[in-house]
Amino acid sequence: MDRILFGDNQFFGVNHMSEEKARAQAIKFGTTQAITHVLDTALDMGIKTFMCTTHDQIADICDHIRADPEKYKDFEFYPCMPYAYKYANTMTELGIVGGIRKFVSGGDLLGMALRGGKALATRNFTELLPLLIDAEMKMFRGLKTEVIFIQNITVDLLLGLGLRDPFNAFAEHIKTKYGAEPAFQTMNLPLLLKTLEECGIDNPIVCSSINKVGFRMCGGLEAYDRALRYKQFRPIAMSIFASGAIPPREAIEYICQYKEIESIVFGASTKVHIEETKELIESLSG
Repeated sequence: MDRILFGDNQFFGVNHMSEEKARAQAIKFGTTQAITHVLDTALDMGIKTFMCTTHDQIADICDHIRADPEKYKDFEFYPCMPYAYKYANTMTELGIVGGIRKFVSGGDLLGMALRGGKALATRNFTELLPLLIDAEMKMFRGLKTEVIFIQNITVDLLLGLGLRDPFNAFAEHIKTKYGAEPAFQTMNLPLLLKTLEECGIDNPIVCSSINKVGFRMCGGLEAYDRALRYKQFRPIAMSIFASGAIPPREAIEYICQYKEIESIVFGASTKVHIEETKELIESLSG
């Protein structure tokens, strides 16, 4: 994995501290061109991995990247799925079964729909999850996706329900069907690592909130410190600025004290902020 990864929250109106800023960002990046301009800026600086959700707009980004294979020959996606907000909105309109039928359409429509219905009826996340993954991975056809994440909303729901099999099913599906590394996002790093260990998933890639104020870090700073120092996994740090609560240098100094952290993901919308963050990470990483 690259040391620096570029995230997508700023493009889709996600700001954990300010709804007003979130709305302004969503309006600013309402077009594919506005987003690809920022991605090109990051790429010009050597940041070539884009860690993103499967928001509907990402499909247009994928089309843009496919249209110029020479320019984007080193560009890579780290998709994070399933995108819970998309399903929630659709199921509100179409109902649970109707929503699943919409997203697993194509190919063996009847078979997939019936399997999806059975999974829902039996609450069988193990069977349902690969269906959603396959549906969402279609937008990335022909593009580099060497690491594929199960998103934190799903991960933390499974943790809360005490389920284990879906983690193994996800990992095996990503390896066998896509030849990629399965990876996990969470807001509860200590519990996830314990669960993955119980599942027999060794040295996993895990992206979690890591920052000096404990923002979105379920279990607390001490538990995260122990996990980073003593557990065998490949950490990616997100939410390092605690949604703007920590000054950039202070935030990155805190992260870089942990030599165990392999990668840092951040989002930015201007050249100045991308450049500043990149330079701080590189200078403080030692």
